[in-house]
Amino acid sequence: MRVRAVVTPMLVVSAFGFVAGCAATAIAPDWPPLAKKWFDRAAASYHEVDFEDAELAVDNALRLEPHRNEVRLLSARVALAELDYDRALKAIEGIDGSDAHGIRGRALWYSGDVDRAADELDALLADPQVRDPWAQEVSKLARSGAGRQPFKITGSLLASTEMPAIGNTAFVVPLELDGEPVLGLVATGTAEVVTDSGSGRQASWVSLRFGDRFEVKDVPALTKDLTGVSRQLNAPIKVLLGVNLLRHIHPTVDFQGSQFVVRTFDPPPPPHATTLHLAYIRGGGMVFRTPLGQDNTSTGSLLIDTAMPFPLALDDGGWQKAGVAVGSLTAVQNAAHLKQGILPHVILGAFDIPKVPAVYGESLEEFENGLDVNLDGMVGSGLLAAFRVTLSDGGRTLWLEDTQLPPSPDQPESAPSQDPAPPVAPKLGTPPS
Repeated sequence: MRVRAVVTPMLVVSAFGFVAGCAATAIAPDWPPLAKKWFDRAAASYHEVDFEDAELAVDNALRLEPHRNEVRLLSARVALAELDYDRALKAIEGIDGSDAHGIRGRALWYSGDVDRAADELDALLADPQVRDPWAQEVSKLARSGAGRQPFKITGSLLASTEMPAIGNTAFVVPLELDGEPVLGLVATGTAEVVTDSGSGRQASWVSLRFGDRFEVKDVPALTKDLTGVSRQLNAPIKVLLGVNLLRHIHPTVDFQGSQFVVRTFDPPPPPHATTLHLAYIRGGGMVFRTPLGQDNTSTGSLLIDTAMPFPLALDDGGWQKAGVAVGSLTAVQNAAHLKQGILPHVILGAFDIPKVPAVYGESLEEFENGLDVNLDGMVGSGLLAAFRVTLSDGGRTLWLEDTQLPPSPDQPESAPSQDPAPPVAPKLGTPPS
């Protein structure tokens, strides 16, 4: 498999910002011991992206200390990660300060309350200690979008588009951007839609049309120079389709069948599919937890970035959890900063996939530190392309169907029948960025 690196970590950083995390909050000495234990457990679980346990623990802390701001702020962070915007807003009702403004701004923005989101993001950015590129760009859009109804869908209830064969596993989709035919890349590592600034575009509200009649109006779109992405894929990519859009259009990506489907509704569960339960760091970074390694005793936290062509990219902690020594990895051709190896297996829902190739060398630290979470790696299109992928329940659920070997009625679901080929570096003369 020849893969081309379209890793976009800075887009992830821009989506999340740099507000200090909950674990940095000073703990007052007069905490009731039991309440502090629950809070510490919740903070630790949040750090490990175990939002289910974090919710249980912070609810117990709230029961004991319902008026303590540290607990209420953490409760709101957990609710935002689970896309429960009303619960997030209720948890911090009446609390002032940058942390509260940041959470409220994101919860209001993702729930479509543009005007109130603008107020909260402006209040956040009024703090000279806050550096939040996402909030800076989105606050401008929010101010210019007064009265808009974001992601309003008109036309048909469903549309299907044929995906062109570009790259080895790239999720490239033809669509219309403000009436102009363009190519887009499904990029779950970005929070918002991103248009190419190289064509002179500015951050704005745009219209996207899929197929003949499925149109999504008033789509907020940031801008970035996408020349590097286009060069890596050898195709003119003019727009990245981020998770805020994807959660509204209930998409299915069938790479093997070259089909991209969008809908106004949640489809019924596929008969032979496994389920991944997703959460979103600060409402914008698609993550899930899964066992790594042979014994399944170590659980890893993985970000899904479909713009990354490698099946997996793990950091030191991820390789350690997988039971593979970093020293045993081999160099990737034409990419001096990358090494590669094979994981014994990776579990995606009910699918146990053996011998999965992965790379080492793509740093996660630049956005981990700002988010106060620990990620063990990223899942890219190189792994997901083996499945038919459907996003449902407002983005909380990912269905994976095995398109290579559909299970028979008397046979349990199984892993893909072919092991992925080991990754190699793109032959571009420069390492992937």
